[in-house]
Amino acid sequence: MPVRPEEESVEGAEPAGPAARAPRRRRGVLFVATAAVLGVIAGTCAGYLVQADREPTELPPLSQPVMDRAQGEGPEPLSTAQDRKVRMDGDLRRLLLKKPTGAKEVEWLDDSDGWMTMAAYADTFTQPNDKFGALVNDEFRRAAVVGWEVGSSYQVEIRLVQFRQHDSMAAADSSNNHQTWAEKEPDTDSWGIPGTGDGTAYVHTRPDIEPGYEPMYSAEAHAWRGDVSMEIWVYGDRQIPKKMIMDLADRQMERL
Repeated sequence: MPVRPEEESVEGAEPAGPAARAPRRRRGVLFVATAAVLGVIAGTCAGYLVQADREPTELPPLSQPVMDRAQGEGPEPLSTAQDRKVRMDGDLRRLLLKKPTGAKEVEWLDDSDGWMTMAAYADTFTQPNDKFGALVNDEFRRAAVVGWEVGSSYQVEIRLVQFRQHDSMAAADSSNNHQTWAEKEPDTDSWGIPGTGDGTAYVHTRPDIEPGYEPMYSAEAHAWRGDVSMEIWVYGDRQIPKKMIMDLADRQMERL
């Protein structure tokens, strides 16, 4: 009968005794872990008991110590001439340049009393209906206008357009929009308006020619300050000098 490997014996080897047992450590480890947990719980409870017997610690005061007032009178409030907010919320027409001596007021402003309604302002654009809706979204507030003509040489129109600006910088957007269109005109020279950041004046050296009409040259200037956008438009039967449009823009922005 074949012998199974586990029944084979080696000559000289001592007979195998009973199988050795592994040490029983599991119960001891469990005992130590339980003791550790109980120790943590006991320590936590003791900490709470000690803390409960102590007097509560006062929190530092939230307010700062009272500081003595500075000596002397406070600064005087800004005058109307210095407070731009007061000027902007007043009669906007007062901030417009005055018609030069000897110049004639343009006919289309006879019934305006110096104001342009939102509909009248939108009507100056090539797509009035679209512009009217855009002005509603831009929170149009009001527009003041002045214009004059000198003989048959040239005409000037200046507009101050004010926005409520609750949700956007509409005055800056309006000025930038006009500048974008002005820069697309061919044969156009441009110069920055001092003290305005991005304000720009433009002279279009190519006249606008329409059948049945004399050639018309033009220049324009656009800038903004606060919630007011400034627009200057000059038209004439000859090229508008740079000095003219720059002087108008500079003096008008000084009034803002």
